[in-house]
Amino acid sequence: PHATPLCPNARMIQAQWRALRRCTSKPRQSGVPAAGGKPASIGERTQPLPRCRDLAAQATSQQGSAAAANMANQIGQNKQFGGWNRRFKVPSTSLGCDTTFTIYFPPAAETKKVPVVYYLSGLTCTDENFIQKAGAQRKASELGIALVAPDTSPRGLGVEGEADSWDFGVGAGFYINATEEKWKNWRMYEYVASELPALLASQFSDKLDTSCASIMGHSMGGHGAIVIALRNASAYKSISAFAPICNPTSSDCPWGQKAFSNYLGSDAEAWKQYDSCELIKAHNGPKLPLLVDQGTSDNFLSQLLPKNLETAAKAADYPLTLRMQDGYDHSYFFMASFIDDHLAFHAAELAK
Repeated sequence: PHATPLCPNARMIQAQWRALRRCTSKPRQSGVPAAGGKPASIGERTQPLPRCRDLAAQATSQQGSAAAANMANQIGQNKQFGGWNRRFKVPSTSLGCDTTFTIYFPPAAETKKVPVVYYLSGLTCTDENFIQKAGAQRKASELGIALVAPDTSPRGLGVEGEADSWDFGVGAGFYINATEEKWKNWRMYEYVASELPALLASQFSDKLDTSCASIMGHSMGGHGAIVIALRNASAYKSISAFAPICNPTSSDCPWGQKAFSNYLGSDAEAWKQYDSCELIKAHNGPKLPLLVDQGTSDNFLSQLLPKNLETAAKAADYPLTLRMQDGYDHSYFFMASFIDDHLAFHAAELAK
């Protein structure tokens, strides 16, 4: 099988970004590394050389233009609590294939722009799991918040081994930008942090206020939500997570070890830019409030490592609220029990 053809100009844009990454300067001590290119050590980031600045500006502009040009086509809808769940398909420049996402538009979006909460799903999920199972729409309708749920990985690329295991490859993008050539299209970090918001701002500017956004997720998606928000703190107002993978670089986290070694290679230092604990330790930007719920009967608790996150947050004086919920597991039954709390938490921050 072959990948779906990239959109016009996509190959040119990707080539420009690769060229830009090749001509970055030596790392400087100036904060958490930015997305793309060979990662610097935590506490550092790479800066473009002067001769690359024009290329950086051009590539950034063209990527935003490509996202705007790739209009999403609606492929389904269901009315719920006065609003609409609408599912879309769009060619993705970041992923090199068609991808889907679902938006819940609350009734308020019919007459004004509403704030956005992004939701990132966990392993094996698509954009539909949260929409169908979490029961979030009632509260979102009441609060006047739009919910945006993307997919969890590229699909249909035919990469050898992409569907051999449930915790790697298809349905397991881990919200990173892969640097290993085989997995070069696994760029969910770039898609969620840059391409998807640009598309929403272009196509739904009359309904969504993408400048007023928060982000949340479950398990792998909780990890993604925390990482993306910490590295792009000016783009969000708050973060929350259900049972996130808190410390994927730890030897006690087999999911993280497997994903990062395959997507990012053997340099464990490069992994740290996608580890919530490491990012909190080095964080020097706005401290977005972070709410985490974790079930005490979660069968994956031993590798989720919420206590490591708590330790890192205390050491960095980061505003984390960690709630250990007695008897709850890793399922959507757990999430549905506390989803209203999370949306109310985000609504309060979005209103500030």
